[in-house]
Amino acid sequence: METDKLIMNMENNKKIFSVSEFIKLLNIGLKRSQAKIIGEVSEAKIGPTGHVYFSLKDEVDGSVMNCIIWKYNYGLYGIKLEVGIKIIASGNPEIYAPSGRLSFIAQTIELAGEGALKKEYEQLKKKLTEEGIFAEEKKRPIPVYAQKIGLITSKQGAVLSDFLNNIGKYNFQIKMIDSRVEGQDAVTDLLASIKTFKKQDIDVLIIMRGGGSLESMMAFNNELLVREVANFPVPVIAAIGHDKDVPLVALAADLAVSTPTAAAPVINKSWNEAKWLLERYQRDIINKYEEILNNASSLISRILDSARNALLNIGRELKNLLNKSLSGFEELLLRVDQKLKYAEKLINLNNPERQLLLGYSIAMINGKIVRKTKDFKIGDNINLRVSDGVIISQVDKINNNKKNG
Repeated sequence: METDKLIMNMENNKKIFSVSEFIKLLNIGLKRSQAKIIGEVSEAKIGPTGHVYFSLKDEVDGSVMNCIIWKYNYGLYGIKLEVGIKIIASGNPEIYAPSGRLSFIAQTIELAGEGALKKEYEQLKKKLTEEGIFAEEKKRPIPVYAQKIGLITSKQGAVLSDFLNNIGKYNFQIKMIDSRVEGQDAVTDLLASIKTFKKQDIDVLIIMRGGGSLESMMAFNNELLVREVANFPVPVIAAIGHDKDVPLVALAADLAVSTPTAAAPVINKSWNEAKWLLERYQRDIINKYEEILNNASSLISRILDSARNALLNIGRELKNLLNKSLSGFEELLLRVDQKLKYAEKLINLNNPERQLLLGYSIAMINGKIVRKTKDFKIGDNINLRVSDGVIISQVDKINNNKKNG
């Protein structure tokens, strides 16, 4: 409200401003004058609160701009401001009311020139290498069957769509943070994104951007960012395109791939292998069952053949045994018949009735044959059987041969 009022008063040209009001009004306009300026550091000193006050000098005509970078931002970019180095500062001008001094408030600083950037890159790489930040033994394996994926990249351009088009359909849960990835301005975004993902439940973090020059990759050679990646709680994949010099973030990551598109197969790998393994097991099971069925069919055929042959042999044996049995039975019947006839003949020869025809008779008392004189007594009725009948008589006298003799 106060700002709008000041602007309206200025436009009406009726207001008489105080010095502080006018400086405030000027700073409103200057705030909108965002710019990048390049120059050589001609003076640099750190104030008691940690803010850095420096001057940039034009190489052509020696023009000088007073600059300030606040303590936090100075520590963010890892560049030591020294007299003689050439830098690019991004920010806006501002008038400091107590002194009326115009200064350029630098939000970011970066080294200017390929040579300076290369030198800074090599120095930081050497320092971090000696600390063991890039050591292979510190690299963690990418989790198998990772599903919860954190993704840091810019939603602009083809990088994101390429990744999403190549990631498999395995129900991945992808959480994406849109971040600047170009130049020194991207450092704050990238650091904030990583700190956000530290609090998230993810299996793996992927940082992506396409290729570019060393200048455009400056954010990925930032010391603070490199340390954040090296100490991140879950494995990190750096999918950052590059020409010659590998970004230091990629060296610190647990796995670095040359392009953003190449990150997708890394995540897919264990899932694809599991899918292929299941398909192989399925084929093996089907083949095994087919083999078992074929073997069973062959075994059943052999069993049936054996059973058929065994039955044929048993049939032949039974037939032979039957023939032998019939032959033996006929012979047995013949022998039995002969013996029966012989027995019949003996029976007939020894039949008492046959003796009756010869004049003999059979004496019986009470249905029993009388063989001796002691078998009956005087007065008993005797049935005397002869060839043509029975004579019944009574005993009135018994002559015992022994007594008579």
